[in-house]
Amino acid sequence: MATDFFRQQDRARRNTGRLVVLFALAVLGVVVSVLVFTATLMAFFNRDSETGAMDWTAAADTRTLALVLAGTLAVVVGGSLVRIAELRAGGRLIAEELGGRLLNPNTSEPAERRLLNVVEEMAIASGVSTPPVYVMGGEAGINAFAAGFSHHDAVIGVTHGAAAALERDELQGVIAHEFSHILNGDMRLNLRLMGMLHGIFLIGAIGYVLLRVRVTTFVLIGAGLSVVGFSGTFFGNLIKAAVSRQREFLADASAVQFTRQPEGIAGALKKIGGFAKGSKIESSNAPQASHMFFGRATSGLSAVFPTHPPLASRIRRIDPSWDGEFPELPAEVVEALAAVAPASAAEGETRTVADGDVARAVSQVGQPTPAHLQYAAELIGDLPGPVVAAAHEPYGARAVVYALLLDHAPEPRRLQLRHLEATADRGVYEETLKLAPQVEQLVPLVEIALPALRVLSSWQYQRFQENLVELVEADDRLDLFEWSLQRILLRDMQVSFGRSEPTHVRHASVRSASSSLAVLLSVLAYVGDRNPQAAERAFAAGWRVLSLPERGLLPHEACGFTELDVALVELDRSSPQVKKRTLEAAVACITADRQVTVDETELLRAVSASMSCPMPPILPSW
Repeated sequence: MATDFFRQQDRARRNTGRLVVLFALAVLGVVVSVLVFTATLMAFFNRDSETGAMDWTAAADTRTLALVLAGTLAVVVGGSLVRIAELRAGGRLIAEELGGRLLNPNTSEPAERRLLNVVEEMAIASGVSTPPVYVMGGEAGINAFAAGFSHHDAVIGVTHGAAAALERDELQGVIAHEFSHILNGDMRLNLRLMGMLHGIFLIGAIGYVLLRVRVTTFVLIGAGLSVVGFSGTFFGNLIKAAVSRQREFLADASAVQFTRQPEGIAGALKKIGGFAKGSKIESSNAPQASHMFFGRATSGLSAVFPTHPPLASRIRRIDPSWDGEFPELPAEVVEALAAVAPASAAEGETRTVADGDVARAVSQVGQPTPAHLQYAAELIGDLPGPVVAAAHEPYGARAVVYALLLDHAPEPRRLQLRHLEATADRGVYEETLKLAPQVEQLVPLVEIALPALRVLSSWQYQRFQENLVELVEADDRLDLFEWSLQRILLRDMQVSFGRSEPTHVRHASVRSASSSLAVLLSVLAYVGDRNPQAAERAFAAGWRVLSLPERGLLPHEACGFTELDVALVELDRSSPQVKKRTLEAAVACITADRQVTVDETELLRAVSASMSCPMPPILPSW
């Protein structure tokens, strides 16, 4: 059964609320344990010198207990807040803490190239920018993870064992599973879970440190805190299990839905079961990130409350006819598995876009289909080889974007090139001249180029951003293609270079967001070169979907691209259901005249991306 992106986003938000409640209960349990331990210590140290009886009246020292309470809360809550602040750096921090090595997007090593191809295809099919890919070179277990607060700062991590041991369709199933976590809002929940539990685990860590101090009093306190910390770890693993297990079943089902190849992800799970190391992660940081992985990453205490369902249960949900046997993974397969070539490309063809295809696209937000994967593989195969190679490294990636923005008219183009010659790196400028004839209107190149652009230095990013603005403004007008390209690029890169994602919902109803919705629908109504009457009808068609009091189309001067940028910032702070209604209204608006242009579909995708709703490519009916 198809999942609903917006419903899953709402569910992720509700789960976050439940997580806060569970965290509060766990903190309460830790605090009570610390207070009981403190009271016991006070009674022990004030025991009667003759009888040895513990003086429980001393345990009623409210001042001391209040100080202990404040200190415990400071450690737990403060530790959690500090860790959450650290995690704002995004998925990159987690990948590096787990020993991941960032793959060069231009790598030619066969296994790495195959992995990047699979991730790029899934990204294009999903309508999100290609996430950076990390390989955990020291990990022989078959595993993977996705980490980040949103798809803008997400990364994919894959162990060496998974990259080497899995066939291409199995690897695709694993990557599709991780993309489900990206699209369904699980990553943000996972990072918040990691941050919140950090404070609880700190109590045990403090106890361990005190145990190493060879002073009797400290040893006693350390022993007590270690016991309390053990209970905190117990509750922490219980919370992780409660939050994670059903999300893994959902991600497995979504992977099958994305790829229509149940044997792919089932095969990967079977290989884990037949491999001596399974999916185990050796990194010392694995326990705190255990709930993020594709397979069970740790053993020991965490196995009491596992974050993942049993392998057999997961496999049987995907492959009911499974015989229960795990095929052994030969050692030579891990060492000598040959890389499978990327999906073969078919001849590209020009298709028209029907309004039914656009309406269907909203229901596919966060849910790429096998058709989207096929389209992505064909698209990558059809792109000129030198252009794809250029998009995979920082110099070439900048040149690709600059070339996409070069104007067709001679005079604006001359001004653009003169500016680039004066301000861009010489190598980037020369690469732009070389690529320009080959990249015209190839917008998907942007999604391929983004990983290389994310590794620019702060200075290079600043110069790149300035050059983008200059190229766009060279002809004194901003067209739809330029705005869409600029919006997709900068929206994604701003997160990588320090801009934080919206952390709270400002608009829980369409009424609250009505002013921004009026701007958006007015822009869409004007885009299709409609006459004034047709634009009014298009706006009205979109507005009716919102069930709001009647309102008229805004004048041209009140809904330019500047106003649209402001409106989209507001709409990005809406609840998932408001975002869904927004996209449904947008579709009703652009399909009102029963004719949908490619410009309109690309604008719709840019709008969707601006609201953190990754929309797959809009494909015609097959």
